[in-house]
Amino acid sequence: MSAAESTSTPTISVVGAGLAGSEAALAAARLGVRVRLHEMRPVKMTPAHRSGNFAELVCSNSLGGEGEQQSKGLLQAELRAVGGLIVGAADASKLPAGNALAVERDEFSGRVTRAVREHPLIEVVEGEVTAVPDGIAVIASGPLTSDALAADLARVTGSERLSFYDAAAPVIAADSIDFTVAWRAGRYEQSADYVNCPFTKDEYLAFFAALEQARAHTPHDWEKLEFFEGCMPIEEIARRGVDTPRFGPMSPKGLDDPRTGRWPYAVAQLRQEDREGRLWSLVGFQTGLKWGDQKAVVQLIPGLQNAEIVRYGVMHRNTYLNAPQVLDATLGLRADPQTLVAGVLAGTEGYLESAATGWLAGTNAARLALGRAPLVPPAESMLGGLVRYLATANPQGFQPMNVNWALVPELPATVNPTTGKVRKLGKREKRPLLYRRALEAFAAWARDEAGLDVTPPTWPAVTQDEPAVLAT
Repeated sequence: MSAAESTSTPTISVVGAGLAGSEAALAAARLGVRVRLHEMRPVKMTPAHRSGNFAELVCSNSLGGEGEQQSKGLLQAELRAVGGLIVGAADASKLPAGNALAVERDEFSGRVTRAVREHPLIEVVEGEVTAVPDGIAVIASGPLTSDALAADLARVTGSERLSFYDAAAPVIAADSIDFTVAWRAGRYEQSADYVNCPFTKDEYLAFFAALEQARAHTPHDWEKLEFFEGCMPIEEIARRGVDTPRFGPMSPKGLDDPRTGRWPYAVAQLRQEDREGRLWSLVGFQTGLKWGDQKAVVQLIPGLQNAEIVRYGVMHRNTYLNAPQVLDATLGLRADPQTLVAGVLAGTEGYLESAATGWLAGTNAARLALGRAPLVPPAESMLGGLVRYLATANPQGFQPMNVNWALVPELPATVNPTTGKVRKLGKREKRPLLYRRALEAFAAWARDEAGLDVTPPTWPAVTQDEPAVLAT
């Protein structure tokens, strides 16, 4: 690009090169806008990150369930339709994980980093940003936003910043797992992508007692902390009662122990972390326990009595805005529409949700820079439902939101022509129809209103037994 072209090309700023910021930067650059991407790592590290790579996954390595039955599966499909960076990197870095989109962490973040750094319209600026940039900007600084930037956002919005805590789970070396006790299987005969560690009742009660004792070593003010429900530490789940873990992350349902042919009393599952299968993370075992206590508790899990923990769980605080008070559904600040916010800071929870709001914020920032109006995806789409929720939820006690089927409108009622009665659909019957309606609406919006290149959605043909609601 010549110097004249460089100065005439509109420029935006993006703060943060996590999932939301990386997605925002590439979305804007693809529309022909220059992007100045600010990232403070590795100049200044956070308590949760280990590298200077972009889009580093600090908690789970899963981007949620895939397919027509899953709300995250719909959001994945919407992002695939518009060539989303994060879901594309995830697809290319995928590990076996049943119907979940799990990735090899380093490969995934490496792919994202290369795609962003190699784009000719993106300039990466290393160092901390302490104030909202002038001009059109996307703030995607993530849950670990620095105090200085968070304070300036509070000044711009006139709203207090909120926070919650979440945690990561321990990662175990595969060669320290005892496979005379543990076994490979998926629930209800799904593919055998998980390692399962079975508990008898006595083993479970001993584990629970040790967990309670370890929790007693945590700071007393932890009881006052706000945790996000989807990332609740195992010790906090246990606080709710002795049976709560085994009806939650330690549920044995659908897992037949090959030694007994029956479901165990409880099960701890591990999910593959790396391409070679040498590292496995405990599913649903996010924790902030002291490392010595973590080791003692983990080694009470049958099959992990000699477990080598290669990465301990850690807890960190996440900062976010009270979205209904300060954001429009375009993700622009009401107090300053040229400043857009994406990711956890915008009140979302989840890797995929961060990427999706990053894509929309980057797209809308580019549109503003090009003199066009910002857009909101259709209400039927999962992304459209999510951003409408952020803009309109009750601000009293607002909590970050994952995608879920309640965010999209219900299907039109179908009436049985013979009986005249309204036909009520079950979840497994209804969700594929919601999925297809949403994806059609999103693809049409992206193509016709946003003017983007779109990969047409595909799915199995609707059978005669399914109600014809897609055309209504």
